[in-house]
Amino acid sequence: MTDKLVQVHNLSIGIDMNDGDLALTDRVSFDVYEGEMLGLVGESGCGKTVTALAMLGLLPEGGGKLLSGAVIWGERSIFGINAETLRKMRGREMSMIFQEPSAAMNPLYSVAFQLEECFKLHALAVDKKRINSLLEQVGFSDPLRVLNSYPHELSGGQLQRVMIAMALMLKPRLILADEPTTALDVTVQAQIMELLDQLRKEEQTAVVLITHNLGLVAQYADRVGVMYAGRMIEEAPVDAFFKQPKHPYSQGLLQALPRLGGVHAGMKAIAGSVPLPKDYPSGCRFKERCHLAQAGCNEAPPLEWKGLSKVACFEVETS
Repeated sequence: MTDKLVQVHNLSIGIDMNDGDLALTDRVSFDVYEGEMLGLVGESGCGKTVTALAMLGLLPEGGGKLLSGAVIWGERSIFGINAETLRKMRGREMSMIFQEPSAAMNPLYSVAFQLEECFKLHALAVDKKRINSLLEQVGFSDPLRVLNSYPHELSGGQLQRVMIAMALMLKPRLILADEPTTALDVTVQAQIMELLDQLRKEEQTAVVLITHNLGLVAQYADRVGVMYAGRMIEEAPVDAFFKQPKHPYSQGLLQALPRLGGVHAGMKAIAGSVPLPKDYPSGCRFKERCHLAQAGCNEAPPLEWKGLSKVACFEVETS
């Protein structure tokens, strides 16, 4: 195992409400190692994106606050680093491919200005050769046209590719990729994933891949972290996870994948729906949708080792 790059420890993020703080995530813990790809999966609203934003110290004002826990980068907590030092770390040490590139890019400046700014903000000489090379690597056959364009002149998929190039520009040690290939066709999607895979193998870049696409996780990730209703409920090596997921929710995710052919082809949906943060039940948050639920599930199960995986479920055997 390579060295730990980042440690997320008991991270709870919340928002201010009239009657107090409302927790969006609850004691989320996981490590990210140099040169690995960690796939972070779970239904929309489970806390994946807010966890990634917290890892960069980018919690939106009024839209997220630290309730408890820490994100340890090296030997320092992200939340103990002053704003200027943290700004200098972003882009060079860690970067993020945002889910909404049209909202992340400034509509008043050209693509060239914004990509060159990656260098200027870190007092580096602008490397136009790298800019052109990365634009070609993310699928553009006409980098000059793209560079001279403004965000509104590009499609959503094109903006996504520009965002990916921007995140990779300074060769950061950690890339948080939030649905990086959603707006892309399958050919460009494969191209992007191969680029991320190449970076982690050649540069020892760590990647946290936040996605609903379990196929991408199966093909590229080393480990899988599954979140549900603000909690991490399973963490496992990718092969072990897809061969035998342990948590009932993880099993349901895989059973919900569409299958081709056969009499029983199709998806098997998980019963019920994800509760809103204000309606999270006490104890295990999946218990109301779980076929294994028992009286003991009224207590919150800890995330603990059960075989090769960490699982938060009292009904899963340790072997």
